[in-house]
Amino acid sequence: MESVIANIAQIVALCRKEIIALLKDPANRVILIGPALIQSMLFGYAATFDLKQVPYAVLDQSHSAASTKFLAKLDGTGIFQREATLTNANQIAHVIEEGRVLMAVSIPADFAERLASNRQAPVQVILDGRNSTTAGAAAGYINSVTAGFNRERGAAAPVTVVRRAWFNPNLDSRWQIMPAMVATLSMLQTLLLAALSVAREREQGTFDQLLVTPLTPLQILVGKAVPSVLVGVLQSTIVLLIVRFWFEIPMAGSLWLFYLGLFGFTGASVGIGMSISALSLNMQQAMLYTFLVIMPFTLLSGLITPVRNMPEVLQILTYANPLRFGVDLVRRVYLEGAGLFDVAHDFVPLVVVAALTLPLAAWLFRHRLA
Repeated sequence: MESVIANIAQIVALCRKEIIALLKDPANRVILIGPALIQSMLFGYAATFDLKQVPYAVLDQSHSAASTKFLAKLDGTGIFQREATLTNANQIAHVIEEGRVLMAVSIPADFAERLASNRQAPVQVILDGRNSTTAGAAAGYINSVTAGFNRERGAAAPVTVVRRAWFNPNLDSRWQIMPAMVATLSMLQTLLLAALSVAREREQGTFDQLLVTPLTPLQILVGKAVPSVLVGVLQSTIVLLIVRFWFEIPMAGSLWLFYLGLFGFTGASVGIGMSISALSLNMQQAMLYTFLVIMPFTLLSGLITPVRNMPEVLQILTYANPLRFGVDLVRRVYLEGAGLFDVAHDFVPLVVVAALTLPLAAWLFRHRLA
């Protein structure tokens, strides 16, 4: 019993030493808080899929009351902004290639006559396909305006589509991105911090002093992993507060389950970071290895592209990516109000990754660094 207490006291002392080393340097204090605040604001305001402004050009060859009314419906949405009024079809390619407009609307000369005789009156819409996301959203908006125009004329189709969105009723992309940032931004910092923990001491020459202490490699591992986990959860909390109170995205799930998932996800991330730290001979190598893994982790996380849309080989690779399951867990608990049973499948890979990487880091401490 006394030996257990002594071991715990040694680990606590090492954790205290690591935390003091982190907080003593003013630059470290800024790094721990500043990036989380700045990146949360950047992603919250800049990384959005919502299309709030659609600059467009018009080629109205009809010059009729009907075409004027149709264009008035577009302008009245507040989304479509007319940037150019064209006089011939040759000008369309020019305004789109220059990036002045996202789309061009071409109304044929017989537009009014076709409507008067109850025939189909096609309107050509040319979209800038260089950004398929915004082009698709613009096409959806103009389809909605066209449907409203038809209903006012009494030409509405007998079948209508009623759309309802669960968990994000306004289809605001910020609701999709920002909860995922709680895990993503935390992993960026946590992985780098854990990766630099041993590499920094090797460069400073203090790691050899640590090896001659009574601490075992396992105790060194725990003493360096615990502060990284605490820092990761702290940064997640900062982002969470920004998401909830600054961007006012309501949280539907349980806070304790949310933090239980964060601890599991952060533990898996720290395990990867500690393995990188044990493999690295200096801080430059640790940073390089970290950036080599963080980009694939982010791309394969489902943050932007759904995992189910990826090739099957990449879907298999995502099972080794803790960020995939961290993002899924955070989104489901935060937005859907999912319970423990609903997200249990996310905990299993996180536990497996932590169970593999943390012992690997301990083995590397013993055989590579000693």
